[in-house]
Amino acid sequence: MSKLKTVKAIAKRFKVTKNGKIIKRVAGQGHFNARETGKENRNKRRDLVMADSYAKHISGSIVK
Repeated sequence: MSKLKTVKAIAKRFKVTKNGKIIKRVAGQGHFNARETGKENRNKRRDLVMADSYAKHISGSIVK
């Protein structure tokens, strides 16, 4: 049986931590940020930890 290939589009968007959590950047940081509140802009600076239900699907696409 051949090896699974990494889905490169997913590997570029998600990172796996040492503890096995999957992290992604918050969407919508590119432009049109002046109209948003300071609270929204501060929250966009943080990375998001994906929920376990999503993490199972994503980790299957990221092969180490």
